Amino acid sequence: MRVSLLDRSRSRAGASDAETIAGTVERAVRAEALGFRRFWTAEHHGVPGIASSAPAVLLAAIGARTRHIRLGSGGIMLPNHRPLVVAEQALLLESLYPGRIDLGLGGSLGFTPAVRAALGRPLLRDGEYAAELSEVRNYLTGRAAITARPQTAPPPMFLLAIKDGLSLAARLGLPAVVGGPLLRDAAAIEGYFRDYQPTPETPEPYLIASAEVLVAESAERARELLLPEAWAHADSREVGEFRPLRPVQDVQRLLETASPRKAAAVRNWAESAVVGTPAQAAERLAALLERTGASELMASVSAFDPADVAATDTFLASLQD
Repeated sequence: MRVSLLDRSRSRAGASDAETIAGTVERAVRAEALGFRRFWTAEHHGVPGIASSAPAVLLAAIGARTRHIRLGSGGIMLPNHRPLVVAEQALLLESLYPGRIDLGLGGSLGFTPAVRAALGRPLLRDGEYAAELSEVRNYLTGRAAITARPQTAPPPMFLLAIKDGLSLAARLGLPAVVGGPLLRDAAAIEGYFRDYQPTPETPEPYLIASAEVLVAESAERARELLLPEAWAHADSREVGEFRPLRPVQDVQRLLETASPRKAAAVRNWAESAVVGTPAQAAERLAALLERTGASELMASVSAFDPADVAATDTFLASLQD
């Protein structure tokens, strides 16, 4: 299978954001050595548990340390930026690292009202997002009223699909990245392939399945290693922010006194991930690609100990064609 990595620069208790970013760069270097297809970074603002706020800057740093792995944004949140600036950043990266850049775009407005206010975009009106996606593509391909520079071959665009994002990707003729509940929405996935409108840049539909993956020597240990990420997701619903990862032992103690509702939220999130032994995870991932018709897996790997992330990366690399 084709396998890529999404790195969200997850911060950990006791580590600085600078150390987190340095870890993302080093992970990208290792990902290239392992033969991964792509390495994507994320955009989050004002989130204590995620250090990456400027994908274009981070990708420039990673590009300087790598030679051939594709680098992309997973994604740049288009509502936070002007389409021309997004296109210019993508073209500049493509000029620096020809044939290696992917432009993944999303529509998130920010995690909290305060962040949305700081970014200056508290809401999206009907049709604005689709229009801005088309505007970015026109700048990339030279079809806009002005010429975005530097002039170079346009990097491919991908849409991070949430809610009705698959239908939007089909209408605009864009490759799509789908994860979370949409991976279980057979009708939406079928509609993407059925209704896809070919474009000169992407004549055929292309779907990437994004999933949380973690492996260990036993299924029980893999589930334990996933607890810090599962706890952070459940905790965010109560505290209004996505916090740094905590050690497994700390989370286990917190679960002992957690409310039934919170404990259930932790379990529900964990059940959506692909965890287990390498053999178990390989079987589930193959089934996921077959069920969705996706051409590629983009894995997000999160654990408190970077060594556990590295072990899962090594496993994922072994699955590649």
